[in-house]
Amino acid sequence: GPRSMYLLYHEELESLARHIPGIRRMRFWMTFGESYLKHLEVIRNLGLDAIEPVEFQGRQIVPLQFLKALLPDPASLGPRTRGKTNIGCLIKGEKNGKPVSRYIYNICDHQTCYRETNAQAVSYTTGVPAMIGAKLMLEGTWKRAGVWNMEQFDPDPFMADLNRYGLPWQDLAVDIDIDALPVE
Repeated sequence: GPRSMYLLYHEELESLARHIPGIRRMRFWMTFGESYLKHLEVIRNLGLDAIEPVEFQGRQIVPLQFLKALLPDPASLGPRTRGKTNIGCLIKGEKNGKPVSRYIYNICDHQTCYRETNAQAVSYTTGVPAMIGAKLMLEGTWKRAGVWNMEQFDPDPFMADLNRYGLPWQDLAVDIDIDALPVE
């Protein structure tokens, strides 16, 4: 269903802008549940996100490190994580001289991933693409001297392997005014 999106910085924007010609604007959004946002607000209000040491019972502690010690190990969250991820690209441009808007995306279920790998979908959707990239390099499909970003290689073998290794994607024509999406 509908979710509020939040515009964020994400490091992929830097390499994509550098290596894909013709991109005029890129933005990265994420959605968060209300409970998650409320927890972040409480953490901030209590100062537990601070990185500067504070004195506590005669000792210097860093609040964020203290919070990390209190929180559960992220690896332990898999059995309790419910719902789905939706990772996608909303693209506007031209193809064969005609305007086109596409939404290319994957939906991944946390519990399905956990049953298969003992990890939730966020870990799965991070690990599978990394494995595919390593596989393509080892096979010689993606091979050049030097350091390269994945967007500098042919995407077709990677996209085919996403389908093959558990992250099937869909490609939909969409009628959405991308330029009307929030910029803040």
